[in-house]
Amino acid sequence: MIDIKFLRENPDVVKENMKKKFQDSKLNLVDEVIELDIKNREAKLQGDNLRNERKTLSAQIGELMKSGNKEKAENIKSKVQEINNKLEKNQALENEYSEEIKSRMMRIPNIMDSSVPIGKDDTENVENERFGEPLVPDYEIPYHADIISSFNGLDKESAGRTSGNGFYFLTGDIARLHEAMLAYARDFMINKGFTYCIPPFMIRSDVVNGVISFEELETMMYKIEGEDLYLIGTSEHSMIGKFKGQILKEEQLPVSITGYSPCFRKEVGSHG
Repeated sequence: MIDIKFLRENPDVVKENMKKKFQDSKLNLVDEVIELDIKNREAKLQGDNLRNERKTLSAQIGELMKSGNKEKAENIKSKVQEINNKLEKNQALENEYSEEIKSRMMRIPNIMDSSVPIGKDDTENVENERFGEPLVPDYEIPYHADIISSFNGLDKESAGRTSGNGFYFLTGDIARLHEAMLAYARDFMINKGFTYCIPPFMIRSDVVNGVISFEELETMMYKIEGEDLYLIGTSEHSMIGKFKGQILKEEQLPVSITGYSPCFRKEVGSHG
């Protein structure tokens, strides 16, 4: 999430970044956040002033009680109670503004690096480097599921009975090949200096909010009913969350980790 101080001082930069991401429909969020931020800071200032006034009056009450002037002390106590009531309402207002700001900030995209090429979709991808030429065989390329099925390694029919459309069993040598490929990828990364990691397959909502966009939450993540836990969509979600709230020393950098996990995503299988 963008630092609100940066947004406050650079609203045009944030808006231009949205345009580069073709998210013009979100431009109004910047103005809404700025307006709410002004109100929130005014409420915070009001709260500070009320607390200072209460502190001053409380000190007066102490002095009056010592001098035996209880009647005047009681009058001031009533004023303190009025301040307490105002503070309670003011705190509720602060909380409301903070939540409104957060809900909008979570939908504002992070600033792209200046080196990123601008394009509305993958048809406008920029080719940086090419190795060799693509080979087009003179025979029809079979579908990967058909290849696996020819080895009796894929069972979609049974998976349909257990889990529904879009699922499958891998069996026999194909299942072994699946594990061998994972082992190869794991060892390849380890040999490149990465630390291998199998992360937790569930994460809390405060981690989810830090690793995916607000819009993706409902469309991609599976929530555990009745608990503050989500199934991860990739091992990256847990591994990024691993550093939540931590300050890393410069001598610890770079941190090179690679991970493996199931990827629980709602969109898997949605294309049939």
